[in-house]
Amino acid sequence: MTVPVLPRGMRPLRVLQVSDIHMVCGQRKKRAWLQSLAGLRPDLVVNTGDNLSDPNGVPEVLDALGPLMEYPGVYVFGSNDYYGPKLRNPARYLFEKAQGRHGLNGNAPAVGVVHNPWEGLRDAFDAAGWLGLNNARGRLKLDGGLELAFTGLDDPHIKRDRYEKVAGGPDKTADFSMAVVHAPYLRSLDAFTTEGYPLILAGHTHGGQLCIPFYGALVTNCDIDTDRVKGLSTHESDGLVSYLHVSAGCGTNRYTPVRFACPPEATLLTLVARD
Repeated sequence: MTVPVLPRGMRPLRVLQVSDIHMVCGQRKKRAWLQSLAGLRPDLVVNTGDNLSDPNGVPEVLDALGPLMEYPGVYVFGSNDYYGPKLRNPARYLFEKAQGRHGLNGNAPAVGVVHNPWEGLRDAFDAAGWLGLNNARGRLKLDGGLELAFTGLDDPHIKRDRYEKVAGGPDKTADFSMAVVHAPYLRSLDAFTTEGYPLILAGHTHGGQLCIPFYGALVTNCDIDTDRVKGLSTHESDGLVSYLHVSAGCGTNRYTPVRFACPPEATLLTLVARD
């Protein structure tokens, strides 16, 4: 997939986005598939969160992503990195306005919610040189000397996003800047676009997960429209336009372990110079 967002004269960049792994212990095929992605030899890996669906899954996530962690990377977390999933009726997604029910506004989660050991993920990603972007800004230098700047948000689905902590727009001293967030809620997309980010990467939606052939997704699990539930599109705000890529991800909630007409994915984006 080619995205024309780079400044003129800049060489193409191969960006591999992985998202919504939702690792459960014992998923050997998923681990092997993720390990194989290192063969794509990306310039950059972007992990848009929800790595876990099992509090014991951290070692398996790190095993699966180990080969990719040899490459420069950035990451944000999703709600399932912080808290374990709860058994619910999947039909609720059709009738309720989707919004996280635990850890709202950064407060303590509801009684009975399982805390996932996200600190282990953070520490391992950081030790590998990946840049954490949960309500944070940062820069990475790639092979060849290119400097990329990033702005990220913690998960809007559970209202952990704090845009005021990262406001200020793209880093003009870098060769290129992009924005990263787990759940593509409109408030986050509006903020990034209004400040002039040319590219936003997100996950969370699972592409709708259970889709109807020749029709598409019924739900997005956030407030974005179903036409943009996955893939490359654009987002407009205050007369400005950003490219938006939403990954359908490669996993599912452990209590709804099925996809239909929406295969798992990781996406290799080739960023090229604008005309």
